[in-house]
This record gives sequence, C-alpha cells and structure tokens, in this order.
Amino acid sequence: MRHLWHQTSIPFREARNHFEAQAAKDGLVQASGQLKTIAVSLFKIANDIRWLSSGPRCGIGEILLPETQPGSSIMPGKVNPVICESVMQVCARVIGNDTTVTWAAANGNFELNVMMPVLAQSLLESLRLLANVTNVFREKCIVGIKANIPRCNELVEYSMAMVTSLAPIIGYDKAAEIAKISAKTGKTIREICRDMQILPEAELTKALDPFAMTKPGGEGSAGG
Repeated sequence: MRHLWHQTSIPFREARNHFEAQAAKDGLVQASGQLKTIAVSLFKIANDIRWLSSGPRCGIGEILLPETQPGSSIMPGKVNPVICESVMQVCARVIGNDTTVTWAAANGNFELNVMMPVLAQSLLESLRLLANVTNVFREKCIVGIKANIPRCNELVEYSMAMVTSLAPIIGYDKAAEIAKISAKTGKTIREICRDMQILPEAELTKALDPFAMTKPGGEGSAGG
C-alpha cells in the first residue's frame, strides 16, 4: 500500500470495514463510471472532428486532418479519419466495460463478490485503453488539425443565416424575402442583395460581416 502511495501520490489506505470492502465494490463502480464519463465526452469530440473533416467534396470539410494512412481501400485518394474512428471504438469498449463492472458489482452475494475477476479485468482494460488512445489521439490527430479556410468561407457565404444581420436594417419581411430567394435560386445572400441593390456596397459589407455576428448583442451588425 505504501508502495502504491509512493508511485501514484494517491493516499491509499486500508479499508475501515473489511466486510463491506469484501462484499461491495462501490468504489470500483464509481471509478468505472468516471471512466465512462470520460469515454462519452471523448467519443463526442472524436465524432465531431470526424464529421467536420468529412469530404473533401461532398461533406462538411471545415478542417483537415493529418494523413496517417495512404488512403481508403474502397475509394482511392480518400483520407479516412482513422484515428477518430479508433478513439470511438475504444470509447465504445470502455462504455461496455462499465456495464460489465456495474453488473459484476451488483451480483455480489452477502459478504462475498465472486465476480471480482471480470470486474477487475474490465476496469484495468478501460484504464489502459483510455490512457493509450488519448495519447495517440493527441499525437496523431489533434496537434495536426488545420482549418480549411477556403471551405469555411464558402460555407459561411452560402449560409442563409447571413440574412439575420439585415433584419434590423431593412426589416424582417424584406430579409425573409431575400432568404426565400436564396433557398430557391442557390445564390448567396450577398449576391441577391447586390442584384436587388438593397444597400450600398460599403454598408452591405459591414452588415454581412460574419465575424461581427459572432459578437454579443449590440456589438455586431445584428444588434446595432
């Protein structure tokens, strides 16, 4: 116990009630639950990055991931988000292990839990997998992510949300009309405003500044 304390800096202590410690494994259930929480959060992060990197033509494509493999075995030249997908698989395993830990701990009988081996194996596997995959995720994916700036600009321009900042200036009804034309024709809000001569170019540029729209109300064009 002292060796573990020295190696981990965690103050391990002998159980106060040996009967409770032998019969119930609540502490391990709680630890596994915390690992599951990490896995759920990590899964979402990896999946979001996977979707944001989808493309290059028919997906979102807002970010570029490091090319860790030659390409897809099905589609030549395609870069698959293999690190994200490996992270997601590990998270699925950890979530499954938590179910095993939960069920094993629940099936202790009186002063003895005979399912400790599978409980311990599942918990240790979750610890090892999460520790390894987070390092791989950081080294082979996160630190190499780059923004696909041209694609981001393109998506912003084609977003009909751009019309929102025009409503306080030209009125809701006119802004809604422009949005409907954009949806019908495929033209951007900016192109339609120019065609209809809604505002002088300088005012239009200021009104359709996407960065201003991200500021709190009153600072950007939409709140002015």
